[in-house]
Amino acid sequence: MLDAPAQKMPTPELTQMAPVMQRVRGRGRVIFGPQGLRDLHQSGSAKAMMPKIHTGTPEVVFLNTSGGLTGGDRLDYHLEALDHTTLIGTSQTAERAYASTATSKAAEVKVDLIAGQGASLEWLPQETILFEKSRLARTTHATIASDARFLFVESLVLGRAAMGETIQTLHLKDTRKITRAGRLEFLDPFEINADILAGRDSAVTLGGMRAFATIGLFDQGAEALADVIKPLSQQGVSAGVSGWNGKLIIRAMAQDGYPLRRYVAQVLTKIRGTTLPRVWQV
Repeated sequence: MLDAPAQKMPTPELTQMAPVMQRVRGRGRVIFGPQGLRDLHQSGSAKAMMPKIHTGTPEVVFLNTSGGLTGGDRLDYHLEALDHTTLIGTSQTAERAYASTATSKAAEVKVDLIAGQGASLEWLPQETILFEKSRLARTTHATIASDARFLFVESLVLGRAAMGETIQTLHLKDTRKITRAGRLEFLDPFEINADILAGRDSAVTLGGMRAFATIGLFDQGAEALADVIKPLSQQGVSAGVSGWNGKLIIRAMAQDGYPLRRYVAQVLTKIRGTTLPRVWQV
């Protein structure tokens, strides 16, 4: 029998090196004008689809083909409605943030939204589901013209109730910023960490809930819709509605993602006066 080749023994330096993890990088950029698509860029795991529709209002569906986010991942989305353009942006499915290693940076998601003069832009992504030990830093910045209309929703779900998941450790930093004609209109920082989860039943933290949503409408006369939205209800969902100075803000929370999703769909349908994008399934 031939002698087997000698195996090279690993050095102490090699054995102490942490494995190099593959990271997600993705960038999607879509710009629409009155005559249709003006610019499209997609790279990495970020894809932008424009399905055939029959309403006359173009829809852009963003997709993260990696299937989820872990520490060190980075996604950038840019959606822009030029002057006098109506545009809807959404996501193909719920985004998922999975466990990250203790030494990795948080997954980063940056969303830039722009609405020009006389434009109407709707940002209607489906919910983000956060799993145990996930780390996510997300910023959403909307820049809108003085007479633009802007509608958005952001929903978060801490684990899956149907799977018996109770999240003990994660770190989320989620910031929404809206400026109109260069003036700050809305700033909404939100953070969850292990300390907050430990006191989740307190009314000053999560109130024992695991699913949360914020809906905002920025438009002339938006505050008048507060009285229309307040009577809407869904079993298992608590919600508050405020309207002032061309702004309408709805905050809702629930014990599970499904009743919250039904409430969000109900509110958005009432605000929009039409059904949600087809990728939404309620």
